[in-house]
Amino acid sequence: MARRRRAQQREILPDPVYNDVVVAKFINCMMRSGKKSVSQKIFYEAMEIIKNKTNMDGLQVFKQAMENVKPQIEVRPRRVGGATYQVPMEVRPERKISLAIRWILNAARSRNERMMVNKLASELLDAYNNKGGAVKKREDVHKMAEANKAFSHFRW
Repeated sequence: MARRRRAQQREILPDPVYNDVVVAKFINCMMRSGKKSVSQKIFYEAMEIIKNKTNMDGLQVFKQAMENVKPQIEVRPRRVGGATYQVPMEVRPERKISLAIRWILNAARSRNERMMVNKLASELLDAYNNKGGAVKKREDVHKMAEANKAFSHFRW
């Protein structure tokens, strides 16, 4: 953790198709080896697949999937008198978005389908319907926070 001051937030430009900052962050997180055009192609093709499967706007499905995956509380380790407690705390808005993006991408990458486009489309549809790996991860985090509710008085 930084001792001097908080790191400055970088301004992210919105993506070219939907003109949305969250989509741009998602594409940037999906990117491997600096190949942004490949990750953009994967994302936009996944949006087309979602549009064909559900007859709904792909961006609307993406936004709802993100809302369904965002965690409300999480546990953070807090050292008190030689013991480390898992203290439940609320999640900051920026961290909610980054955790949701990370969980959706990890769940999509671990799916047993052929191409990343299909994996991402399936995971976003599952998250939209409140099932799938990313939603399960959020449920696990919430269960952990619920189990450690007794240590909430150690919050700082």
